[in-house]
Amino acid sequence: MTATKNTILTHQEIQHKIRRIAYQIYESNVSEKEVILAGIDSNGYLLAQKLKATLDEISDITTVLCKVIIDKKHPLEAVKTSLKEEEYTNKSIVLVDDVLNSGSTLIYGVKHFLNVPLKQFKTVVLVNRNHKKYPVKADFKGISLSTSIKEHVEVILEGDTYEAFLQ
Repeated sequence: MTATKNTILTHQEIQHKIRRIAYQIYESNVSEKEVILAGIDSNGYLLAQKLKATLDEISDITTVLCKVIIDKKHPLEAVKTSLKEEEYTNKSIVLVDDVLNSGSTLIYGVKHFLNVPLKQFKTVVLVNRNHKKYPVKADFKGISLSTSIKEHVEVILEGDTYEAFLQ
C-alpha cells in the first residue's frame, strides 16, 4: 500500500500564513525595539527566517534570528542556541516551529528559555495538529488540523515552492 500525499497548504497559502503571523507578532510587540525569532532547527528555523523577512518589510522592529538546536531523540540533553543567554535576557522572544504534534519539541524549547528573565514569550507554528501530550499551545498558528495519530504532516520550506501535506 502506498502512502497518499494530500496537500493541506499550497505555496501561496503558506506565504499568506507567514504574512498574517508576522503581523500578529508585530501587533504583540508593537512597543518593542527588538524581537528575537528563535527557530527550532531545521524547519522551524527556515520558518523563522521567512517571518523575519516579512517583519523587516512591515515594521521597524529589529528582528534577530536565533537557531535552537534540540536533540529530538534525546530531548533531555542540553538545548543549544546560536545566541548567548545575555543576548536574549529581558527581550521579547518568539519560539518558532513548523508543526506542533505532541508538543514535546516546543515544551523543551520553552523550558530552555525559562532559565533567563524575558520580557515576553510567544510561540508560533505553521501547522497545529491537536495531538498534544504536553500542556503547550501555539500563540500564533497558520492552520489547526485534526488528524489521526498514524498520519504525518510534512512541511517543505526550501526551494522555490513551499508546501505542507498530509501522508
